[in-house]
Amino acid sequence: MGTGPFAVPSFEALRLAGYPIAMVVTRPARAVKSRKGPPPAPVRDWAETHGLDVFAPDSINDAEAVSIVEDQHAQLLVVCDYGQILKPAALQTASLGGINLHGSLLPKYRGAAPVQRALLSGDLMTGVSTIHMTPRLDGGPVITRRETEINENETAGELEERLALLGVAATLEAVEMLSQWDGDSLIGEMQDPDAMTKAPRLSKSDAEIDWNRSAKLVQCHVRGMQPWPIAYTHFQPVESKPAIRLAIKGVRVLNEPVGNHVPGEILQREEFVVATADSLIEIQTLQPAGKREMAGVDFLRGHNPPKGATLG
Repeated sequence: MGTGPFAVPSFEALRLAGYPIAMVVTRPARAVKSRKGPPPAPVRDWAETHGLDVFAPDSINDAEAVSIVEDQHAQLLVVCDYGQILKPAALQTASLGGINLHGSLLPKYRGAAPVQRALLSGDLMTGVSTIHMTPRLDGGPVITRRETEINENETAGELEERLALLGVAATLEAVEMLSQWDGDSLIGEMQDPDAMTKAPRLSKSDAEIDWNRSAKLVQCHVRGMQPWPIAYTHFQPVESKPAIRLAIKGVRVLNEPVGNHVPGEILQREEFVVATADSLIEIQTLQPAGKREMAGVDFLRGHNPPKGATLG
Protein backbone atom coordinates (compact mmCIF):
# COMPACT_ATOMS: atom_id res chain seq x y z
CA MET A 1 0.00 0.00 0.00
CA GLY A 2 1.59 3.23 -1.16
CA THR A 3 1.21 6.27 -3.37
CA GLY A 4 4.27 8.53 -3.37
CA PRO A 5 7.91 8.10 -4.40
CA PHE A 6 9.18 7.23 -0.91
CA ALA A 7 7.64 3.76 -1.21
CA VAL A 8 9.00 2.71 -4.60
CA PRO A 9 12.57 1.59 -3.67
CA SER A 10 11.34 -0.71 -0.89
CA PHE A 11 8.47 -2.08 -2.96
CA GLU A 12 10.83 -2.84 -5.83
CA ALA A 13 13.29 -4.52 -3.44
CA LEU A 14 10.50 -6.82 -2.21
CA ARG A 15 9.57 -7.66 -5.78
CA LEU A 16 13.19 -8.42 -6.72
CA ALA A 17 13.58 -10.54 -3.57
CA GLY A 18 10.84 -12.82 -4.89
CA TYR A 19 8.07 -12.03 -2.41
CA PRO A 20 4.72 -12.70 -4.12
CA ILE A 21 2.76 -9.44 -4.30
CA ALA A 22 -0.96 -10.17 -4.19
CA MET A 23 -2.07 -6.60 -4.91
CA VAL A 24 -0.85 -3.01 -4.92
CA VAL A 25 -3.21 -0.59 -3.19
CA THR A 26 -2.78 3.09 -3.97
CA ARG A 27 -4.70 6.35 -3.75
CA PRO A 28 -7.13 7.13 -6.61
CA ALA A 29 -5.99 9.59 -9.25
CA ARG A 30 -7.25 13.10 -8.55
CA ALA A 31 -9.19 14.96 -11.23
CA VAL A 32 -7.34 18.21 -11.96
CA LYS A 33 -7.90 20.99 -14.45
CA SER A 34 -4.34 21.92 -15.30
CA ARG A 35 -2.17 22.13 -18.36
CA LYS A 36 0.43 20.18 -16.42
CA GLY A 37 -1.87 17.15 -16.33
CA PRO A 38 -2.49 14.85 -13.35
CA PRO A 39 0.00 14.78 -10.48
CA PRO A 40 2.68 12.06 -10.47
CA ALA A 41 1.63 8.60 -9.26
CA PRO A 42 4.96 6.81 -8.65
CA VAL A 43 3.58 3.65 -7.01
CA ARG A 44 0.84 3.20 -9.60
CA ASP A 45 3.36 3.67 -12.40
CA TRP A 46 5.75 1.16 -10.80
CA ALA A 47 2.98 -1.42 -10.34
CA GLU A 48 1.69 -1.10 -13.89
CA THR A 49 5.23 -1.36 -15.28
CA HIS A 50 5.57 -4.77 -13.64
CA GLY A 51 2.07 -6.01 -14.44
CA LEU A 52 0.86 -6.00 -10.83
CA ASP A 53 -2.82 -5.75 -9.92
CA VAL A 54 -3.71 -2.22 -8.77
CA PHE A 55 -6.59 -1.30 -6.47
CA ALA A 56 -7.35 2.38 -5.78
CA PRO A 57 -10.29 2.77 -3.40
CA ASP A 58 -11.48 6.18 -2.26
CA SER A 59 -11.17 4.85 1.29
CA ILE A 60 -9.30 1.72 2.28
CA ASN A 61 -11.54 1.49 5.34
CA ASP A 62 -14.84 1.14 3.45
CA ALA A 63 -16.44 -2.26 3.94
CA GLU A 64 -16.22 -3.06 0.22
CA ALA A 65 -12.53 -2.14 0.05
CA VAL A 66 -11.76 -4.18 3.18
CA SER A 67 -13.55 -7.18 1.62
CA ILE A 68 -11.57 -6.89 -1.63
CA VAL A 69 -8.24 -6.76 0.22
CA GLU A 70 -9.32 -9.61 2.48
CA ASP A 71 -10.03 -11.76 -0.58
CA GLN A 72 -6.32 -11.59 -1.48
CA HIS A 73 -5.48 -13.74 1.58
CA ALA A 74 -2.28 -11.73 2.10
CA GLN A 75 0.00 -12.57 4.99
CA LEU A 76 1.36 -9.05 5.39
CA LEU A 77 0.48 -5.47 4.49
CA VAL A 78 3.54 -3.38 3.61
CA VAL A 79 2.54 0.28 3.87
CA CYS A 80 4.61 3.31 2.93
CA ASP A 81 3.75 6.84 1.79
CA TYR A 82 0.14 5.78 1.27
CA GLY A 83 -1.83 8.76 2.53
CA GLN A 84 -4.61 7.02 4.46
CA ILE A 85 -4.72 5.70 8.02
CA LEU A 86 -5.79 2.05 8.24
CA LYS A 87 -8.48 1.25 10.80
CA PRO A 88 -8.58 -2.08 12.67
CA ALA A 89 -10.74 -3.87 10.08
CA ALA A 90 -8.30 -3.01 7.28
CA LEU A 91 -5.28 -4.02 9.38
CA GLN A 92 -6.88 -7.36 10.14
CA THR A 93 -7.12 -8.35 6.47
CA ALA A 94 -3.61 -9.85 6.66
CA SER A 95 -2.66 -12.63 9.07
CA LEU A 96 0.53 -10.86 10.20
CA GLY A 97 -0.99 -7.38 10.22
CA GLY A 98 0.99 -4.60 8.61
CA ILE A 99 4.32 -2.82 8.71
CA ASN A 100 4.90 0.81 7.86
CA LEU A 101 8.15 2.43 6.70
CA HIS A 102 8.35 5.94 8.18
CA GLY A 103 10.87 8.67 7.38
CA SER A 104 12.07 9.45 10.90
CA LEU A 105 13.56 7.89 14.00
CA LEU A 106 10.30 7.24 15.81
CA PRO A 107 8.86 8.35 18.15
CA LYS A 108 10.22 11.66 16.78
CA TYR A 109 8.17 13.25 14.02
CA ARG A 110 5.02 11.20 13.84
CA GLY A 111 2.88 12.46 11.00
CA ALA A 112 2.85 13.41 7.34
CA ALA A 113 6.01 15.56 7.06
CA PRO A 114 8.78 13.88 9.11
CA VAL A 115 11.62 14.64 6.68
CA GLN A 116 10.76 18.33 6.42
CA ARG A 117 10.23 18.74 10.16
CA ALA A 118 13.63 17.23 10.96
CA LEU A 119 15.29 19.83 8.74
CA LEU A 120 13.16 22.71 10.02
CA SER A 121 14.19 21.83 13.58
CA GLY A 122 17.88 21.94 12.70
CA ASP A 123 18.46 18.25 13.51
CA LEU A 124 21.86 16.79 12.66
CA MET A 125 20.67 13.16 12.56
CA THR A 126 17.61 11.43 11.18
CA GLY A 127 16.72 8.06 9.70
CA VAL A 128 13.91 5.61 8.97
CA SER A 129 11.85 3.28 11.14
CA THR A 130 9.60 0.33 10.38
CA ILE A 131 6.77 -0.25 12.81
CA HIS A 132 4.27 -3.02 13.38
CA MET A 133 1.12 -1.11 12.63
CA THR A 134 -1.61 -0.20 15.09
CA PRO A 135 -4.69 1.97 14.50
CA ARG A 136 -2.82 4.83 16.22
CA LEU A 137 -0.86 7.01 13.78
CA ASP A 138 2.79 5.87 13.66
CA GLY A 139 2.32 4.47 17.16
CA GLY A 140 3.22 0.79 16.82
CA PRO A 141 6.37 -0.88 18.14
CA VAL A 142 9.52 -0.16 16.13
CA ILE A 143 10.82 -3.29 14.42
CA THR A 144 13.86 -1.92 12.57
CA ARG A 145 15.57 1.43 12.13
CA ARG A 146 18.47 2.97 10.23
CA GLU A 147 20.22 6.25 11.09
CA THR A 148 22.03 8.80 8.93
CA GLU A 149 23.55 12.25 9.30
CA ILE A 150 21.81 15.17 7.62
CA ASN A 151 24.17 16.82 5.16
CA GLU A 152 24.87 20.51 5.69
CA ASN A 153 23.21 21.84 2.52
CA GLU A 154 20.73 19.02 1.90
CA THR A 155 17.17 19.96 0.95
CA ALA A 156 14.11 18.04 2.09
CA GLY A 157 13.71 16.58 -1.38
CA GLU A 158 17.30 15.35 -1.49
CA LEU A 159 17.10 13.94 2.03
CA GLU A 160 13.82 12.16 1.28
CA GLU A 161 15.40 10.44 -1.73
CA ARG A 162 18.27 9.23 0.45
CA LEU A 163 15.96 8.02 3.20
CA ALA A 164 13.84 6.11 0.68
CA LEU A 165 16.96 4.15 -0.31
CA LEU A 166 17.99 3.75 3.33
CA GLY A 167 14.57 2.26 4.00
CA VAL A 168 15.13 -0.68 1.66
CA ALA A 169 17.29 -2.66 4.10
CA ALA A 170 15.04 -1.73 7.02
CA THR A 171 11.96 -2.98 5.15
CA LEU A 172 13.54 -6.25 4.01
CA GLU A 173 14.76 -6.95 7.54
CA ALA A 174 11.32 -6.22 9.01
CA VAL A 175 9.56 -8.51 6.51
CA GLU A 176 12.01 -11.32 7.32
CA MET A 177 11.41 -10.84 11.05
CA LEU A 178 7.62 -10.96 10.54
CA SER A 179 7.95 -14.16 8.49
CA GLN A 180 9.34 -15.86 11.60
CA TRP A 181 6.98 -14.24 14.12
CA ASP A 182 4.85 -16.52 16.29
CA GLY A 183 1.92 -14.11 16.13
CA ASP A 184 1.61 -13.69 19.89
CA SER A 185 4.80 -12.26 21.39
CA LEU A 186 5.70 -8.57 21.18
CA ILE A 187 7.82 -7.87 18.13
CA GLY A 188 9.94 -4.74 18.15
CA GLU A 189 10.43 -2.03 20.76
CA MET A 190 7.56 -0.01 22.18
CA GLN A 191 7.79 3.72 21.53
CA ASP A 192 8.37 6.09 24.43
CA PRO A 193 5.32 8.39 24.53
CA ASP A 194 7.28 11.06 26.41
CA ALA A 195 9.76 11.32 23.51
CA MET A 196 7.04 11.70 20.87
CA THR A 197 7.00 14.78 18.62
CA LYS A 198 4.57 15.58 15.81
CA ALA A 199 5.23 16.27 12.14
CA PRO A 200 2.05 17.79 10.70
CA ARG A 201 1.65 18.27 6.97
CA LEU A 202 3.13 21.51 5.61
CA SER A 203 0.99 24.31 4.24
CA LYS A 204 1.93 27.25 2.03
CA SER A 205 1.67 29.60 5.00
CA ASP A 206 4.38 27.61 6.81
CA ALA A 207 6.89 28.67 4.16
CA GLU A 208 7.19 32.35 5.13
CA ILE A 209 10.61 33.14 6.57
CA ASP A 210 10.79 34.55 10.09
CA TRP A 211 13.89 36.74 10.12
CA ASN A 212 13.71 36.90 13.93
CA ARG A 213 15.09 33.36 14.07
CA SER A 214 18.76 32.43 14.04
CA ALA A 215 20.66 32.38 10.75
CA LYS A 216 21.10 28.62 11.04
CA LEU A 217 17.37 28.03 11.47
CA VAL A 218 16.59 30.37 8.57
CA GLN A 219 18.93 28.28 6.42
CA CYS A 220 17.25 25.08 7.68
CA HIS A 221 13.88 26.62 6.83
CA VAL A 222 14.95 27.32 3.24
CA ARG A 223 16.25 23.76 2.84
CA GLY A 224 13.26 22.17 4.55
CA MET A 225 10.75 23.90 2.28
CA GLN A 226 12.20 22.46 -0.93
CA PRO A 227 10.82 21.20 -3.25
CA TRP A 228 7.50 22.39 -1.76
CA PRO A 229 6.15 24.83 -0.69
CA ILE A 230 9.39 26.91 -1.11
CA ALA A 231 10.46 29.43 1.50
CA TYR A 232 9.46 33.01 0.77
CA THR A 233 9.62 36.56 2.04
CA HIS A 234 8.47 40.00 0.84
CA PHE A 235 10.47 42.97 -0.40
CA GLN A 236 8.97 46.44 -0.76
CA PRO A 237 11.26 48.73 -2.76
CA VAL A 238 9.38 51.91 -1.84
CA GLU A 239 6.25 52.53 0.19
CA SER A 240 4.32 53.73 -2.85
CA LYS A 241 4.71 50.36 -4.64
CA PRO A 242 3.34 46.94 -3.68
CA ALA A 243 5.63 44.42 -2.03
CA ILE A 244 7.29 41.77 -4.19
CA ARG A 245 7.06 38.16 -3.08
CA LEU A 246 10.47 36.49 -3.27
CA ALA A 247 10.84 32.70 -3.27
CA ILE A 248 14.17 32.03 -1.55
CA LYS A 249 15.99 29.02 -3.01
CA GLY A 250 19.51 29.18 -1.56
CA VAL A 251 21.20 30.95 1.37
CA ARG A 252 24.58 30.90 3.10
CA VAL A 253 25.24 31.58 6.79
CA LEU A 254 28.06 34.12 7.13
CA ASN A 255 28.70 33.73 10.88
CA GLU A 256 29.15 37.49 11.25
CA PRO A 257 27.53 39.49 14.08
CA VAL A 258 24.50 41.60 13.18
CA GLY A 259 25.68 44.67 15.07
CA ASN A 260 22.96 47.34 15.17
CA HIS A 261 20.96 45.87 12.27
CA VAL A 262 17.45 44.58 12.93
CA PRO A 263 16.26 41.14 11.75
CA GLY A 264 15.35 41.22 8.07
CA GLU A 265 17.38 44.36 7.35
CA ILE A 266 19.24 44.41 4.02
CA LEU A 267 22.86 45.49 4.41
CA GLN A 268 24.58 47.85 2.00
CA ARG A 269 26.97 45.32 0.43
CA GLU A 270 27.81 43.90 -2.97
CA GLU A 271 26.12 40.62 -2.03
CA PHE A 272 22.48 40.27 -0.94
CA VAL A 273 23.16 40.13 2.81
CA VAL A 274 20.39 40.18 5.41
CA ALA A 275 20.43 40.31 9.21
CA THR A 276 18.79 37.58 11.28
CA ALA A 277 18.43 37.31 15.06
CA ASP A 278 22.06 36.36 15.65
CA SER A 279 24.11 36.48 12.45
CA LEU A 280 24.25 37.66 8.88
CA ILE A 281 23.06 35.50 6.00
CA GLU A 282 23.54 35.78 2.25
CA ILE A 283 20.67 35.14 -0.18
CA GLN A 284 22.34 33.33 -3.05
CA THR A 285 19.39 32.41 -5.28
CA LEU A 286 15.81 33.63 -5.37
CA GLN A 287 12.81 33.91 -7.68
CA PRO A 288 10.59 37.00 -7.72
CA ALA A 289 6.89 36.26 -8.30
CA GLY A 290 6.24 35.84 -12.00
CA LYS A 291 9.94 36.04 -12.88
CA ARG A 292 12.78 33.61 -13.52
CA GLU A 293 15.14 32.31 -10.85
CA MET A 294 18.20 34.50 -10.44
CA ALA A 295 21.22 35.16 -8.27
CA GLY A 296 20.50 37.24 -5.20
CA VAL A 297 23.16 39.76 -6.16
CA ASP A 298 21.49 40.35 -9.55
CA PHE A 299 18.17 41.09 -7.88
CA LEU A 300 19.90 43.45 -5.48
CA ARG A 301 21.57 45.40 -8.28
CA GLY A 302 18.29 45.69 -10.17
CA HIS A 303 16.35 47.14 -7.23
CA ASN A 304 18.98 49.05 -5.21
CA PRO A 305 17.11 49.01 -1.87
CA PRO A 306 17.46 52.15 0.27
CA LYS A 307 19.42 52.12 3.53
CA GLY A 308 17.42 50.47 6.30
CA ALA A 309 15.14 48.49 3.95
CA THR A 310 13.93 45.21 5.41
CA LEU A 311 12.48 41.94 4.21
CA GLY A 312 9.31 40.41 5.59
